[in-house]
Amino acid sequence: MTFKTTLTAGAAALAIATGAFAANHASNPMVGGAEMFPTNNIIENAVNSADHETLVAAVKAAGLVDTLMGAGPFTVFAPTDDAFAKLPAGTVETLLKPENKDTLVKILTCHVVGTNAMSAALKGMIDDDAGTHPVSTLGGCTLQASYEGDKIMLTDEAGNVAHVTIADVAQSNGVIHVIDTVMLPKM
Repeated sequence: MTFKTTLTAGAAALAIATGAFAANHASNPMVGGAEMFPTNNIIENAVNSADHETLVAAVKAAGLVDTLMGAGPFTVFAPTDDAFAKLPAGTVETLLKPENKDTLVKILTCHVVGTNAMSAALKGMIDDDAGTHPVSTLGGCTLQASYEGDKIMLTDEAGNVAHVTIADVAQSNGVIHVIDTVMLPKM
């Protein structure tokens, strides 16, 4: 099925002048109700996502803002607020306390890889490894990546499984893959 749109010169000029053309033809993905700009770094985009308020607060509490604003490249498996809400009651509040900073850093960096890994490349590595590929994180964790159909899954060292719900959100310093479960290291 093919759709054809006819736009007269006058209508195009009006659309461009009012910004409607750009707004209706945006190619940047939306995450948490916010457009993600590939010219922004991971932090600049993450702070605009309504689905990642807990992650942003945790990154700030862990002192990782400057790192994730750095040159990278980074691949961040970004758990949503709903993913953090699945943790036992009080876990997030406890992790955000200054005395638990080391544990928080460990958990957060178990979501970060020191390369730019788009989903097609990750699927290729999974295929090369006969269905499961180990992903070494900056936090020293090893996640096991696999996929079914188009859905990439990650299994952490505790056996928790996260599904990538939005893949390949390009950033100036890497890529974000939104996930539905917090990945945990062996404790």
